[in-house]
Amino acid sequence: MKSPVKNFSMSNHGLNRRKFIQGVGATGALILTANWSWAEQAEEKKYGGDSQPGGVKHDPRIFIAIHEDGRVDITCARVEMGQGIRTSLALVVADEMEADWEQCRVIQAPGDRVIYGNQNTDGSRSMRHWFSPMRRCGATARAMLEQAAADQWQVAVSEVVAANHAVSHAKTGRSLAYGALAGTMESVSVPDSATVKLKDENDHRYIGREQTLSADGMDIVSGSATYGADVRFDNMVYAVIARPPCLGSRAESWDDSETLKVPGVIRVMAIKSAAIPTAFSPLGGVAVVAENTWAAMRGRDALKVKWSSSPNDGYESGAYRKVMEEAALKPARVLREQGDLDKAFAEADKKHQASYYLPHIAHATMEPPVATALLKGNFLEAWTPTQAPQEARSTMAAHVGMAEDKTRLNITLLGGGFGRKSKPDFLCEAAEIAVAMPGRAVRVQWTREDDLAHDYFHTVSVEYLAASFDQQGKTTGWLHRSVAPSIMTVFMESEYQADWESNMGHNNTPFAVPNQRIENATAQAHTRIGWFRSVSNIPRAFAVQSFVNELAQQSGRDHLEFYLELLAEDRVIDPLDVNDVWNHGENPELYPIDTGRLRRVIQKAAKKAGWGKKLPAGRGLGLAVHYSFVSYVAAVLEVEVAAGGRLVVHNATMAVDCGPQINPDRIRAQMEGSCVMGIGLALSGEISFRDGRAVQSNFDGYQIPRMPQAPRSLSVHLVDPGKEVELGGVGEPGLPPIAPALCNAIHAATGKRIRALPIGDQLA
Repeated sequence: MKSPVKNFSMSNHGLNRRKFIQGVGATGALILTANWSWAEQAEEKKYGGDSQPGGVKHDPRIFIAIHEDGRVDITCARVEMGQGIRTSLALVVADEMEADWEQCRVIQAPGDRVIYGNQNTDGSRSMRHWFSPMRRCGATARAMLEQAAADQWQVAVSEVVAANHAVSHAKTGRSLAYGALAGTMESVSVPDSATVKLKDENDHRYIGREQTLSADGMDIVSGSATYGADVRFDNMVYAVIARPPCLGSRAESWDDSETLKVPGVIRVMAIKSAAIPTAFSPLGGVAVVAENTWAAMRGRDALKVKWSSSPNDGYESGAYRKVMEEAALKPARVLREQGDLDKAFAEADKKHQASYYLPHIAHATMEPPVATALLKGNFLEAWTPTQAPQEARSTMAAHVGMAEDKTRLNITLLGGGFGRKSKPDFLCEAAEIAVAMPGRAVRVQWTREDDLAHDYFHTVSVEYLAASFDQQGKTTGWLHRSVAPSIMTVFMESEYQADWESNMGHNNTPFAVPNQRIENATAQAHTRIGWFRSVSNIPRAFAVQSFVNELAQQSGRDHLEFYLELLAEDRVIDPLDVNDVWNHGENPELYPIDTGRLRRVIQKAAKKAGWGKKLPAGRGLGLAVHYSFVSYVAAVLEVEVAAGGRLVVHNATMAVDCGPQINPDRIRAQMEGSCVMGIGLALSGEISFRDGRAVQSNFDGYQIPRMPQAPRSLSVHLVDPGKEVELGGVGEPGLPPIAPALCNAIHAATGKRIRALPIGDQLA
């Protein structure tokens, strides 16, 4: 059997969680692991700790292996999907332990809850939750290397210094490379974490420095990196699955006579159907297993399946939009009440209202879902691109009725994730077939059509807003009513959005308006709903930032000036004061909402974009700003609407305050990617439904952004928070302000108001 990976190391050092250090016998490798609680991390005020509502959460164990040849292996327990986390976290360790980056290699940890703790890579939290432990892990390694050298030279440890992959003794001029110390480390005691000294900020070589180092870049551009579809075994088989056309349908019967005639087809078998709510279980259907993917696809084409009826057979997205729009105009469940909104509206000199619509959108990752599984004896091993290794492993084990300790899950690089690959339904499909075919590796491959038809779609949404003005033009009242099926419908019956969904630009709006009411209306789900990059911040930012632009126009004010007036004086808002009990999973004492930081990012973006400059006819500037994942991002877009409605984005200017900037290059890259993705979604991102089925089936109907749609110029400005604050998120906060900035720019250029996405042919 051939190795399933190419130049992408997967390793489980197999350490007992109660041990901090374990020698690796004749290999001469030192392995370190770290385990720090939130309470311990929070003592380090510089970058804060790892908070979760409900108590202390232990961070994952982090491993370092030093080999006799000088190579340093750094295990990363979070997964790589293009955001650069394998590089960024490894750089933190390398910096603190004074390792030479050129001699470091990143090892991908398998899914293991006991050893690594929480590996779920979502919520833009990997760096802010792992920075402190990985710093301490690196610093502890440095301290132990210094101790090992001091012991060997019989000198005081205070006389030796580790720097640039070696430990030196200035008095005698002696020096030992890290590799020379690897074999002597077993005798070194692990120092108390309280005694380990972290490097001074000014001494950092990698942390916070401008550099473009990458752990995976060369493998990716050379084609040698291992993604899900790159896993290979001798004698492996391939499967594709005919899945129910709409949620809740099942395969009642099938005729596989023609399928079995296709050369290469081995067998046809049922996949267990999940009841609604499905959670992360497969939808069910009929699998065609073959010697190659093409034969499996041809076999599926020849399969005749009779599907049962479903309670969602009648789902039609156009009709449901009208239902939601009607609900948005009626009073709903109140989430937050401040002042007397009814009185403010009754006494208003002027009022304005508007509704905004966003359709279902698909993740459409460049790499469709794929998983490989192999049952040997009573042990099941799998390889897949997943954002949630532990959830995937436990769900897979439960799906096939095996104990979790009889399984192993290896993680490949992800060709995009955006939240889709947090759901392991495709892994469960591979495991189910592998259990039915022991001894042969089975790969389940989704096609693009499968991907778009059976996604966990971003929710459809209608956002209704109304505001009132007094005679002086001041905003006196604010009403925001949201109607959207909840992600929680995947797990349970739910008519309302969860608190954490409401606290994404809805319930935690930071405006200093004296009278406010935030409401949530009921909405039913008719397809699988899942988290998508930035989740409910997308529709909320689009609605709120578009509405602010409308209010500014209604009052005859400049948009930037009007927005700053809504923010009023700089304030630090306790999230609990606005019923934000979730606060992106962070301690509200460490992560308040800071309107001064919002003000600074929007002012920075506006200044750099030349806000207020005179533009040619048909061109306009639009701005938007949003707080999400405890970071602050503003965007200003300059667009031209040419003949026939052709849209050209001439310039995009972004400003981001994510707190301490650990890897500036990756921060900029995430903002740039968010900008291009946001423009693409605004222009053509829509999955519509007819007879319960997704209408769009490939990139001809569901278009991703093309090069001509990308900004001709894109600049990202990193804003210093101006005070000591905690780490914020980076992967998701850049997406929400893009669509409203684009639509506000279109209005400035043409006078046309866009209140429904995608823009599509609205400019024609």
